[in-house]
Amino acid sequence: MIKSEWKYIFTDKKMLISIVAVLFIPVLYAAVYLWAFWDPYANLSNLPVAIVNSDEGVDFEGEELILGDELVDKLKESDQFNFISVKKEDSEHGLLNRDYYLLIEIPENFSQHATTLLDEHPQKMVLSYKANQGNNFLSAQIGETAMERIRTEVNEEVTATYAEQLFDSVTKLGDGFAEASDGAGQLKDGATDLNNGASDLKGYLEQLISSTVELKDGTNTIASGIQTAADGSSQLNKGLATLSEGATQLTDGIDGAVTGVATLKSGIDEYTANVGKLNESYQLLSEKDKAFIDSFKQIENSTPSLNDSAKELSKGSYEVTSGIVALSEQISKISTGLPAEQATALIETMQQVQSGSSTITAGLTKLATGTDALSSGTTKAYDGAAQLSAAYAQVGQGIERLHESSAALVEGASNLANGTSTLATKMNEFNAGVQQVYQGSTNLVSGLTQLADGTSQLQHGTGTLAARSGELVDGSLKLVDGTKELIDGTDSLQTSLQEASDEAGEVNATDETYKMVASPVDVNVEEVNAVPNYGTGLTPYFLSLGLFVGALIISVVFPLVQPAIKPTSGTSWFASKALVLAVVGILQSLIVVSIVLFGLKLEVESVGMLILIAIITSFTYLAIVQLLVSMMDNPGRFIAILILILQLSTSAGTFPLELIPQPLQIFNKLLPMGYSIQSFRAAISTGDVGYFWYNNSVLIGFMVVCLALTFGYFLLLFKKRYSKQTAEA
Repeated sequence: MIKSEWKYIFTDKKMLISIVAVLFIPVLYAAVYLWAFWDPYANLSNLPVAIVNSDEGVDFEGEELILGDELVDKLKESDQFNFISVKKEDSEHGLLNRDYYLLIEIPENFSQHATTLLDEHPQKMVLSYKANQGNNFLSAQIGETAMERIRTEVNEEVTATYAEQLFDSVTKLGDGFAEASDGAGQLKDGATDLNNGASDLKGYLEQLISSTVELKDGTNTIASGIQTAADGSSQLNKGLATLSEGATQLTDGIDGAVTGVATLKSGIDEYTANVGKLNESYQLLSEKDKAFIDSFKQIENSTPSLNDSAKELSKGSYEVTSGIVALSEQISKISTGLPAEQATALIETMQQVQSGSSTITAGLTKLATGTDALSSGTTKAYDGAAQLSAAYAQVGQGIERLHESSAALVEGASNLANGTSTLATKMNEFNAGVQQVYQGSTNLVSGLTQLADGTSQLQHGTGTLAARSGELVDGSLKLVDGTKELIDGTDSLQTSLQEASDEAGEVNATDETYKMVASPVDVNVEEVNAVPNYGTGLTPYFLSLGLFVGALIISVVFPLVQPAIKPTSGTSWFASKALVLAVVGILQSLIVVSIVLFGLKLEVESVGMLILIAIITSFTYLAIVQLLVSMMDNPGRFIAILILILQLSTSAGTFPLELIPQPLQIFNKLLPMGYSIQSFRAAISTGDVGYFWYNNSVLIGFMVVCLALTFGYFLLLFKKRYSKQTAEA
């Protein structure tokens, strides 16, 4: 059956081509993928990265510092990326338009912040980094790593600049120490002079002690005399205060008298003038009174004839009224023969005439009565006027006498006014003098009081001076001792400053010194089982993946159950299929290993171990696929694909096992790819033979179990399909 299987393969060109194509499936998966990802970091210089340099520079220590330009030049020289200088307004559009994967922006204050180290609030130098992660996530991750390197380089550059300034300052500090040493020598000379002066001061203070005792006794005597004078001046001031108060009251009284006398004189003058006028008025009044009496006499003589005329007029008016009444009666009778309007008008007219006549008659009657009263009144008025005239004559005589005596009254008032005015003037002068004396006394009391207080303080001060002068002498002794110590200290200071100046002068910083300060630590990287590139690290993963896919594809082109001829036994049936798969496994393993060794120049610890693990891995995957497909056909292939998916995510071929979710980590121990990857790593990178055979033993275990189950399945299948036919034959 084995011969028949191979004959079937070689006679069926379609089958042969398919199997040959399957042999290169691992190469397509492993070698092509490895070729693509062999060393992607070697091509970073082709990755376009935009740089926006907005740094405006700054004047630092008299030199123009533009760190942004220096950084751009260094980045372009480094060839880390394909750095492209762009304008700020074009950068964002280019990043979003996928012209650049990364954008690095140097702000306008980049250099200015580098000079703020010694400021109260130093500012950090900030580089803005943007990555279009949606365009390519890994490029963003690579960019972050590159930015960290750039940040380190910028830190070293800035620190080197600071170090250069620091060592320059140290040199200047050495010069300052030298000058300070010279100053300390001068200070020592001054301390010596101070010590000599302190010794002289001690002698002067001893003389001061005896003088202060005498000064204290003298100030006690002065204080006692001044206190007595202060008490006497206080009593004098009290008496002068009383005198000043009385003089003020007397002055106020005299001022009031002057005012009263002036008022009295003014009143007398006015009174005298009025008396003169009154006398003249009474003389004139006397003359007018006589004319007035004569007029009343004429009125009295005329009133009787006036009264008679009024009575006759009243009588005539009465008669006229009676005639009008009679005429009215006649007209009333006559009006009956006249027209109505004329009769009415005539009657109304007569009524008005009658009414007016009655009014006149009544008025004339009252006039007659008034004339009687007037006649009687004029008689009485004449008698009164005669009496008034006699009284006026007596008053006129009195006023004339009063007018004659007013001249003497005016003269006396003038004399009184002049005297009181003179008295007031002199009293004001007296009061002013008293006030001046009182003010002087007050100042004397105040001065003596202050003097007493001052002498008291002087007395206390001299006492204190006498008491403290002894302490002052003690202090001068300490001062002498202290100046001696000062001399010793300045001597030590001068020596120390000279030593510091010498040591500072020995500092000779170079560019290597600045670099040492900027980057004092280097990392010594010691690699264990070094992996030269990205592709070498991924080779175990992609080889395992390619061999599993190759095993899965062979199940599609080669019938794993259908025999080329009728099987004679289950063993031969299984052997014919297993042998073909074994040859395919060996061939595809050798092909893919040859490609990675000679095509991709893979460096390995052991070529033999690599070939061996490739064959064992291929056999294991073929055994698993053969078992699943032989027993379940297409559902078996589906299960194989599920196994492949689980292995891709749990085999730790890319990220460490500990980084995947905990529930998935269990599949790493249950599926074969994790073991095949570890075996490949041992053969390629570590050379750990023990670990290599441990993982191989697990793979061989998977392979043996699957082959045994497949062999048992073929025995059962042969018994089920062909055992009866073989017995009958």
